[in-house]
Amino acid sequence: MPVAKKSDPVNIPSYPHEVLAVVLSVRDGNLCVLLWRRGQSPFRYRWALPGGGVQPTERLREAITGHLAAKVDVRDVAHLEQLATHSAIDRDPRARVLATAYLGLVPSDVQPNLPADTAWHRVDELPPTAFDHHYFIDAAVGRLRAKLSYTNIGFALAPAEFTIAELRDLFSAALGYELGATNLTRVLTRRQVIGPTERTARPGQSGGRPAAVYKFVARELTVTDPFAVLRPPR
Repeated sequence: MPVAKKSDPVNIPSYPHEVLAVVLSVRDGNLCVLLWRRGQSPFRYRWALPGGGVQPTERLREAITGHLAAKVDVRDVAHLEQLATHSAIDRDPRARVLATAYLGLVPSDVQPNLPADTAWHRVDELPPTAFDHHYFIDAAVGRLRAKLSYTNIGFALAPAEFTIAELRDLFSAALGYELGATNLTRVLTRRQVIGPTERTARPGQSGGRPAAVYKFVARELTVTDPFAVLRPPR
């Protein structure tokens, strides 16, 4: 990987606070994060979270939605919530800059039109990242996996309609371990998180009974159980 030379120009940030977006989505059966490749020092050619400075007249959420619009259509982000703030003095080698990150989720069937320098990366196979961005990614993955167990946040990862097998595969990818379809169905239907539609899926090549098609009852975040019930196998 090319390394920035000492003579490379370094742009000093003109802002004391920046916002970053940890956008997660299940892509090809893997939980992935959206990263863009830096073209300037510091950390030239490393991958970074999309984001940028907060202007004096902006609120944090307004700033992050504006920066996200430059990388991915904000309408594609089904859920956005504040994640964490890092304030280490030396987190940016150019100047003192605080960073507030947001967790964003994109449904698995949405295909955002990404710039050439932006791509999805598996969270378990991250390339070298810039600044302290890997800490934010770890925090976002942990937040998502926790909330999958006690909220309906799965609606922001799933298509509008799905079979139980499709939802099981999506949850398994997001959680990082295999789930049983029966257990998942029992948990989500008992909490009235998902419900059947009137449709059935087309039979596969092997034939068989058409699978029922489900949907999330609500597509806004709600706490469905005060206790986490989806736990990794021992």
